[in-house]
Amino acid sequence: MNITVTPPVTTINSTTNSTAPCVEIEESAVSDFLMSVYILAFIFGFIFNALTIGPILQQVRQHNVLGIFLLCLSISDLLFILTMPLWINYYRQDHHWKLDPLSCNVAGFFYYSNMYISIFLLCCISVDRCLVVTYPLHFKTRRTACYAWLQCAFVYIVVIVLHILVLYHDNLTDAHDEQNNNDRCYETYPMQKPVALFNLLRVGIGFLVPLLVMAVSYWRVLATVGQSPGLNIQAKRKVRLLSYGVIGIFSICFAPYHIMLLVRSLVFYNSDDSSPQGSYCKFEQNMHFFFSCTLALSSLNCVVDPVLYVLVSNVVQEKVKLCWRGNRPTKTEGLTLTAHKTRKSSNNNLI
Repeated sequence: MNITVTPPVTTINSTTNSTAPCVEIEESAVSDFLMSVYILAFIFGFIFNALTIGPILQQVRQHNVLGIFLLCLSISDLLFILTMPLWINYYRQDHHWKLDPLSCNVAGFFYYSNMYISIFLLCCISVDRCLVVTYPLHFKTRRTACYAWLQCAFVYIVVIVLHILVLYHDNLTDAHDEQNNNDRCYETYPMQKPVALFNLLRVGIGFLVPLLVMAVSYWRVLATVGQSPGLNIQAKRKVRLLSYGVIGIFSICFAPYHIMLLVRSLVFYNSDDSSPQGSYCKFEQNMHFFFSCTLALSSLNCVVDPVLYVLVSNVVQEKVKLCWRGNRPTKTEGLTLTAHKTRKSSNNNLI
């Protein structure tokens, strides 16, 4: 009698592999640290922007080009600050959104829109400063309030439209991770190919190109100011402070995030194994804390922007003090403001 022996079938627990998370985010002190960063950014960002919005509006009424750029920058910062309590609650809940997926996308929309609106407006300010200093006579007649409003509107429209297109073609799973009841917002792993490609475009067009433009612009500014006999030592110091401050914003707030974004995308493209036990997921697990910290650092730009660009001016400093005290200018203060307004040197306008 022939007996057919069926060889044993080796089964792979595909359920375990498919349901195992690529990155495990557990309750830890990391969430409390990130929550503290966002709380500080929310408090000081709201105070500084609210304190300086009055003097900025006064500059806008006088058709000051820098004031227009600052106003648009403050509006973007304030819109982002209003959504910051959602992120504070997210980290208070140990990386659980606890809200609907649409609200996650809306919060992310304001987060990333503010980031790139800030970057491109800082770039516009840098180019404006460079042209004012390098070609003061040729550029002064073309530097109008309409010119500044058009630039700000162009930046807003481009950034907002691009993010709306991303949201429109997104099925919400890239932003809100609902697998295994994770309930995470913008912390979905593993990365998808369209997301990785979009990240590379963000790093190149949204960070490296503006950084190069600003570096060249402020290099020209510093070179021109250093050879200008019409500026006193204090004015030159403020120009240098403004120049180094912009590079500082990029170094502290934006550079770490985009460097991590670039590294994560390149590792994804060069990895053949995106399973939970693969090298890519292990890399993401090790980098999750550092990436979260760089994202939190990027939120601090809403605190630094008004301090850097508004309080660097003596005129605005005096107006902020008056708005804070709620008093009318004294005789001495009035003379100080008048003296600043009546300066005729075109190079002095760059601060």
